[in-house]
Amino acid sequence: MPNLLFICSKNQWRSPTAELLVKNHQYHNARSAGTTDKARIKLNQKMIDWADVIFVMEGKHRDIMRQRFRIAEKQIAVLHIEDRYQFNDPELVRILQVSLSDWL
Repeated sequence: MPNLLFICSKNQWRSPTAELLVKNHQYHNARSAGTTDKARIKLNQKMIDWADVIFVMEGKHRDIMRQRFRIAEKQIAVLHIEDRYQFNDPELVRILQVSLSDWL
């Protein structure tokens, strides 16, 4: 099973929703983390090394990862999902289902 890592800023709404969505399909391992110091779960190199594919909610998350971590050979996908959704928001779930359709 591929290891999928979902990244947003605070690991509060978007990336945990994506993690839950993928875990519910049971075809992949999924984790989530955030890029800020206030993140519920803070991104670290060990998580990046674990991941086969990294999904970031916005381009700025990819840029932060490039500055702080070794990610040269990692597959990274930008989902272009703005920080305006609550955890498990139906619209967020729908957007994630469409964006991740090749993985679900």
